[in-house]
Order: sequence, then C-alpha cells, then structure tokens
Amino acid sequence: MKTVKGRRMTTCRSRLFAASLTVLALALAGQAVAQETPASAPAVPVQAEPTQTEPADPAAAPAEGEEPVPHIIIAETTPPIPEVWSPIPTDAMGRSAYGLYLAGRLALMRGDGDIGSGLLARANELAPEQPRVREQAFTSALLTGDMDVAARLAPAAGSASAAFVEGGRLVRAVQDFVHGHPAAANAALEMQPIGSPHARAGLMVAPWIAAAAGDWTRALAPAPTAGDALTLSFARQNRAMLLERRRDYAVAEVELKTLSEIPSVGILFKRPYGEFLERRGRLDEAKAVYEAAAAGPNADFGALRALERMRNRGRAPALPTLREGAAEALTAAAAQAAAERGNEFAAVYLRLALNLNDSGSTRLQLAGVLDRAGLKAASRAVLSQVGPQDPALYAAARAQLALNLEDNSQPDEALAALRQAAAAAPEDPRITLILSSQLTQLKQYDEALSLLNGPLLNTADQGAQIHFLRGAVLEAMGRIPEAEAELWAALQQDGENANTLNYLGYLWVDKGLRVQEGAELIARAHALDPENGNIQDSLGWAQFKQGQFDTAVATLEEAVDKEPANAEINDHLGDAYWRVGREREARWLWSRVLTLDPDAERKAEVERKLEDGLNGVVSGASQ
Repeated sequence: MKTVKGRRMTTCRSRLFAASLTVLALALAGQAVAQETPASAPAVPVQAEPTQTEPADPAAAPAEGEEPVPHIIIAETTPPIPEVWSPIPTDAMGRSAYGLYLAGRLALMRGDGDIGSGLLARANELAPEQPRVREQAFTSALLTGDMDVAARLAPAAGSASAAFVEGGRLVRAVQDFVHGHPAAANAALEMQPIGSPHARAGLMVAPWIAAAAGDWTRALAPAPTAGDALTLSFARQNRAMLLERRRDYAVAEVELKTLSEIPSVGILFKRPYGEFLERRGRLDEAKAVYEAAAAGPNADFGALRALERMRNRGRAPALPTLREGAAEALTAAAAQAAAERGNEFAAVYLRLALNLNDSGSTRLQLAGVLDRAGLKAASRAVLSQVGPQDPALYAAARAQLALNLEDNSQPDEALAALRQAAAAAPEDPRITLILSSQLTQLKQYDEALSLLNGPLLNTADQGAQIHFLRGAVLEAMGRIPEAEAELWAALQQDGENANTLNYLGYLWVDKGLRVQEGAELIARAHALDPENGNIQDSLGWAQFKQGQFDTAVATLEEAVDKEPANAEINDHLGDAYWRVGREREARWLWSRVLTLDPDAERKAEVERKLEDGLNGVVSGASQ
C-alpha cells in the first residue's frame, strides 16, 4: 500500500515550512522593528532644492561628544592607464593586482563578503586607474558595511554613473558625521545636495548633519513642497524632532499633529506624535493617540507596544540624539527604497544607519533587504549579530535566520535557531507554529503534534494554517481519520487554498477512500495554481487511479516537465507508461527514480517494479 507520507512530507516544503515560516518570520521581523522604523509605501525619488544659508563654520566642534578623527580625503583625479605595465603592480607580499581582483571576486561568490571587499580594495590601490575594479571594490565595501573603505573608494563626478557618484557622496557625508566632522559634511551638502537616485536619503539625513554642525538655519528649514507625499512627510517629521530639540514645542506639535491626521499616511506618524505628548507629560492625550493608531485592521504594532509600556508605567521614549535621528532618517529612506525593490540602495542606507547608531531593529531590517537582494550569507551574518536584549526582536531575528538556513539546506541549524526563538518568546503562538512546522519538515512528528495540540495553538479560534499542519502531521503518523478531520476543518476555513485542496484530495485518492471527491478537490486546486508541478502530479495520479491511463500519461508528462527532479512524479509517470504498454519507458523512468534520492520505502518499491513491473497489481488500485 502506497502511503501519502513519502510524497507529502518530502514535497510539501512550500506549503508547510514556507507557508508558516516565511510569512510569519517576515511578519515578526516587520513588527519587531515597527516601534523604531515606520512602515512605508512605494514612492518615487524626490529631489529637493537646497535651502540657501550661510556656509557652516568648518572648524565647528564634533557632534555629541564624538572624538574627532582625521577627515576622509578622496582624490578627485585618477592617473592615466599606462600602455605597458612595467613592472606588474604587486603588493609587499608579491600578490599582483589582477590576482587580488580574482581572489576578491571568488571570495564574494563564496559569500565571504568582508574578505572579498578587502581584496578588491587592495587591488584598487595597486591599479587605481581601472574603473571596473574601483566600482566593484566600492560596491562590495558598501554591501559588506565597510563604509570607511567605501568612502575612500567613492568615484569622482564624471567617472561613473550617478548611482555610484551620488551614493559615494552620501557615504562620505555620513562617514564625516560618524567621525566627528559634521561641519565638513554640512558644507559639502550645502554646496551640492545629494542627487538622484539617492536624493531621498540625502534629503532625510541632511538636517541632522546640519544640526550637528550647529547650522540650525539649514536644520530647521521647512521641508520642500515638491515630491512624493510620503518622503515629504518624513522630512516634516525630522523637522519636528529637531524643533523639539530646540525647545520650540508649539511649532513641533503643529507639524506632528498635522502629519498624524493626513488620511493616506497619518497612521505612520501617530506614534511619534504620541511620544512627543508623553515627553510633555500629556499622558491622556498620548494614550488616545496610541489607541487610534492601534485600532482597526492596520494597527501599528509600535503603538500597541507603547500602550503596553504606559500600562506598565514605563518611561516615555527619549528624544533621539542627533546621531540617532540621522540613523532613523536613513532607515525610513531604506524602507521606502525596499518597497520599490531597491534592496541594494536600502542595504547601503541601513549600513550607514548602523554606523551612526548600532540598533538591533536596524540589523533586522538590514538582514531582510540583504536576503531579498540575494546576499544570503551576508544576511545570516547580520542576523547572528542581533542579541537577546530585546526578546521580541531576538525571537524575530532567530526566526528569520531559520528561514535563511532552511533555504541554504541547513534544516538542523534552522531548527536550532527556532528553538532559540521559542525560548526567547515562549508565549508567542507564531513562533510556536513556525517551530512545529520545522519539526514536521524534519519528521519529528511527536514533538510537532505536541506543540500543535498545546495551549498556544489548539485554541477555539485557531486558523486554517494550524488545522492544515496538524492534519499533515497526523497523516504522516498514519492517523488517517484524524488527519481527514483536520484537513477538512482547514478547508472549511479557507476553501480556496490550493495546497489544502490538493493535500486532502490526494489523501482521499491515494488511499482509495473517496476517489471521485478527491479528484474533484485536486481539479479545483489545479485550477487555482495551474503551474504547480506537485498539484499537476496529483491530478495525473487521480486520473491514473480512476483508470484514465492515456489522460494520466499526458498530465504526468507535463508534471515531470515542471518538476523533473521529483522522484515521486517520475515514479507516477513510470506507472502510467506501464499501463499504456510503454514498458521500456516505464523501466527507464523507474531507474531514474533511483538516482533522485528517494526515501527507503519508495526505493524498495521501485526496485520491486524494476523486477516485476506492475504485474499482479489491479489497474488503478493502490500499490
């Protein structure tokens, strides 16, 4: 008798692990950073006209107690490329520029970002006239977070695209601020504001740099009026916080209150307004603002945490320092860039923000954009740096790390990360659901079922996802009637879920329980997700079980085209070929199955079929 377990528990990764872990881990990450980083909506870059003021004093003192370090100077000219290399440029260890370049590229390909960045930077030092080397060294330094190296490698105007040139100018300005030279950064930005495609980030951070330089005229200049609404709203929020720092509370409140009442984006600014009111001792008004932000389907998680803090008589959040404010401005710019799929830009802004203010929530946000940019190893490194000081933040980071590790074919390490998340947030049902999902992936069914039946998940209002996962676990344990009940419950709550339709339908078909009804469920699943090879396989197998062998062959051939390395689909097509008399092709496919890492049960069954075929098996019956 063929069981569903082999297929369902080895091919249901997309519906079990990713369905729970991907969605919930990213939701946890988003909520964990909500109290510090406002959500954002897609927006277009804005270029604002610079406010004309008197130049700042370049000798102004470093900001906020920073120890000054030598100012970063970048050469604006490059030497000509020689016609003949004589001698070949090598470093003190005898390594050639080209060898360093190749080694740097190889290190980056392997995910060793820090090593690769350093090698490329050294290659650039030996051959500074090579623009390609400089651009790659600059880019790798940006994405790996070596901002001082990036500032040193920033290309001059006219030597590269605007993305490189303006990005380099932004990095140099922020790093000047980081190293205690805000006056120099402010003077550079006053002379020429950061241009597209980094104009938004430049607009956000410039007032904080001006304030650190003592140039309050530029720092408190009204936000521009031309540009996308969200960017301009964040610019007004920055101005409000700087006004509060200057004790101009009345004007600051007007800005924040106005922002909080804008119909389209006001929800993003209610929490900052509530924090302002708390700092002014107006607790009842602050509470009302938080409650408005926490109401409805789009509740602000940060506002919920603020209400919890007030109930516990916690202190109001302090007004950000100038460096913290600049970092928050850059994280807001990063959130907007990420919403526009500009993950590389977002990563740069977040790296700069971390240089200004090392924050766990910023690291979590950075890990997300690095992951979406395809820099998985860099994302794992950042997530590993989020400490346990904030349990909710740590749990979200561990859950996101688990997703990354699972994608990197490290399921046991993913499980370990999820256990750490659960220990940090033992009362969070989302973490418990993610953990039970991964336990299911690893066939640790008893522990998974214990969590699914525990008080955090087995509640009166449990959702379809919990019913589905419990049903999958019960089916894998051979407890078929209970599995049917859970899968049916999931289907009643979410009747258009292709995965649930397919799972229950396949169980009925394969077990010979309710073949016709199961086939109808699978057909509905296929209509909802026609490109899913696993569902197409279920459709073909339902046709096979009903004796429709010619039709099954055509359906299963399409399924193999979609999932050519799936052992079970190839096995099914081999069975269908046998039933229509194509025995040589059937044996060829069964032989192929043995090369596709089948589980022990399938391997033994296929080896039997290679000897005896399907002789003695009733057409369409369970095998």
